[in-house]
Amino acid sequence: MQNSLDPRIRRSDLDSASGFNQVGENENWETFAVFHQDKRGDAHVFVGIVHAPDPELALVFAKEQYGRRKKTVNMWVVRSTDIYTFRHEDEDMFATVPEKNYREASGYPVRKRINKYLHDLEEAHS
Repeated sequence: MQNSLDPRIRRSDLDSASGFNQVGENENWETFAVFHQDKRGDAHVFVGIVHAPDPELALVFAKEQYGRRKKTVNMWVVRSTDIYTFRHEDEDMFATVPEKNYREASGYPVRKRINKYLHDLEEAHS
């Protein structure tokens, strides 16, 4: 039992976490990617990484490092080795077909009309 007055320490159940693998000489802890959620229903957003021996301790480290400065309702940690991604050399597979640029927001030149409206509004009031 922890003798700390801090409820976060008492709830963390560090006594049961003492059985994790100890780091030997020239060994490194695993890297975990941390995802943060500001509000229920919002998407989790990548905020950084932590190094920890297991996922439970990675959550504790993530909470202390990324969850104490802004509002947080949930966090995820994922082993970086479990993330499978495309290589940067394969970015051409995400290129869109030129004749389908109507799918992109840049295909709608609204900015010119907004600027013209603001300019006209400014002239009307001066």
